[in-house]
Amino acid sequence: MTGGPMAAAALAGVPAGVQAQGAWAGRRQLFVRFAGEAETATMYTSGALVREIERQLPRSKYHSISIGGRDPLANVPFLLAALEAATPPIPVMLDTDGQRPGAFAPLAPHIALAQITIEFIGLDATIGHAIETLEAAALARCRHALVLCPRDDTSEGQVLRTIERAHGVSAATEIIIHPPLGGGEQPALDRRWATLLDQATTAHADTRLALRIPPPAGLR
Repeated sequence: MTGGPMAAAALAGVPAGVQAQGAWAGRRQLFVRFAGEAETATMYTSGALVREIERQLPRSKYHSISIGGRDPLANVPFLLAALEAATPPIPVMLDTDGQRPGAFAPLAPHIALAQITIEFIGLDATIGHAIETLEAAALARCRHALVLCPRDDTSEGQVLRTIERAHGVSAATEIIIHPPLGGGEQPALDRRWATLLDQATTAHADTRLALRIPPPAGLR
């Protein structure tokens, strides 16, 4: 078993919920969430995670398992140990910001959907790493989606250039654009999004505009 049975990681929990965004938005999932800096964390061994997954799956109907939260690709030995032992009977989705492109390949045989999310925060290098992770998923013949979450200050040009880069590494990419949320967690929609989608589909046909499901109903 790669990583050993005692591989461990800090998780924010293994809750059931509804996927907030991306290719499987609106699907009921079991979430394996790695803890962020401000979240309460519980240390799980890979064996403990396997037992938790096996305990929860028979209790309800789930479309898939979502592995996400903070930097899941920093914990590949832990995930390999758990997924090799659990062999889940439902698809597994990896939701990542794509900042560790070299870490994806070992996980690929266990992943049904690699979902790379770009939030347009920070340097352009972060987008470059995300595109590299998208390419790694494509090369591994794993279904792959790019989720774009532009902010109020993100230009249409930034979004379109990112779509062109994604198309350059894989024409099979599913691209989902989520407009920013306005005040009161309501989507800030105006006509420019329809114009942007028109331009985006010219660059990459499989591009769609969709609304996120805000918390507490939506999780990721």
